[in-house]
Amino acid sequence: MGSWAYLTLPQSQPLRDRRDPIPRRPRYPTRAMATTRHPRRAGSDLTERARRAGVRLVRFLYTDNGGITRGKATHVDGLAQRLTDGIGLTVAMQAMNMLDQLQPVEGLGPVGEIRLVPDPQTFTVLPYAPHAAAMTSDMRTLEGEAWEACPRAFLKRQIAACGEAGFSVRAAFECEFTLAVKQPDGGFAPLDESLCFSTAGMTAAASVMDDIVAALEAQRIPVEQYYPELGHGQQELSIAHAPALEAADRQVFYRETVRAVAHRHGLWASLAPKPFVDQAGNGAHIHFSLWDATGRRSRMYDPQGRYGVSTPGYQFIAGALEHLPALLALTCPSVNSYRRLQPHFWSSAYTAWGPDNREAAVRVPSTFPSDRAGSTNAELKASDSSSNPYLGLGGLLAAGLDGVRRKLEPGEPVLVDPGALSESERRERGIQRYPTTLRAALDQLEADAVLMRALGPTLARAYLAVKRSEAEAFGKESAEFETKHHFWKF
Repeated sequence: MGSWAYLTLPQSQPLRDRRDPIPRRPRYPTRAMATTRHPRRAGSDLTERARRAGVRLVRFLYTDNGGITRGKATHVDGLAQRLTDGIGLTVAMQAMNMLDQLQPVEGLGPVGEIRLVPDPQTFTVLPYAPHAAAMTSDMRTLEGEAWEACPRAFLKRQIAACGEAGFSVRAAFECEFTLAVKQPDGGFAPLDESLCFSTAGMTAAASVMDDIVAALEAQRIPVEQYYPELGHGQQELSIAHAPALEAADRQVFYRETVRAVAHRHGLWASLAPKPFVDQAGNGAHIHFSLWDATGRRSRMYDPQGRYGVSTPGYQFIAGALEHLPALLALTCPSVNSYRRLQPHFWSSAYTAWGPDNREAAVRVPSTFPSDRAGSTNAELKASDSSSNPYLGLGGLLAAGLDGVRRKLEPGEPVLVDPGALSESERRERGIQRYPTTLRAALDQLEADAVLMRALGPTLARAYLAVKRSEAEAFGKESAEFETKHHFWKF
């Protein structure tokens, strides 16, 4: 695999020292620091940081309703002004699907503009792009208000709603991705044919994985575990949990990093749900836990509770399960997603929960003796990287909050593969099969009053239009066309 041509220091020196001179932040930084300064001073300080790092262009990133991360960049000379003024963006971009087909959505046509206003707390020098940095951005109106169709603003609203109910949420996206080589005919082939957890797979991917880890470290994203997964060329690299907004921001930077670093090695990294139809699919499971308002005391943990989970924790899980048929339209939102969500594939296919049950929609993982309270969490299996992380996580918060407010109960845990139960057994226990197509999930979303109200009319209308257009477009094409377009876009 090739080295990074623009880096001239020895390859043995850690990447963060070669490329990112910015001091490390605390492991779990707060997002309030930037608001304590006058905007002009904050802009000047950030510009100085960028200049010290040799940055020329700063990308203002956003993720659209099709799940695609897009952006515009400002030159460092204009950064201070752009922090408050933002960069102009046509409103029509929130009506664009993943095939770059503009959909007819009222108010999202050729007339009208919003601003991409970056969050300074997400400023990150990009170790894989020469002289570049990036920030995730909010979509704001010309008057400076949060735009109704902004996915990041949607997540912020759900975070605030949870706060009003007396708890906060920490989360992490646990991603799988496939490393591949491009073939002369334009197709892709897996990097290797190694076995699950095989050291041969580690060896085949060692160089690129080392640089991916180094790039994440350089961006102050804590890495937890790595191993080759079941599929050929498939990798899993997990990162630490964080407050909900930061978790979604990290998912944006994680996806960008994995694909960009692989590209510099002459490889393609795909986080698509099913990049190869005959191989295991890629998930982006959402691990979540409830905390107090300060984020210091777990409200998910109860040593007297079943499997160590508290009553509010189970209420949140129950809300996720109740809304899951509709929530899938936000967490598994591509046509390709439904090739992955099949029974007996360890991706989950039924609305069930259980302790360490990897066929359940929600798994309650076993905790670690060194920190029972801090490691108590639940895992939503029905999530993948074709989702907009702000919409997926925001939808989960809205569903879970509904469960807490209504004091729902998740029912009895499922201690077997729910697909092994008979239809009558599942019916008796209230276990449903997921919608099996994107169209069906979108119908469930439109019929779900809680999630539609949380999204708001503008965002909901645009999202449904974009996603229904994708279902229609791919429905006319072959499986080869579908996998090709999902492979390199996610």
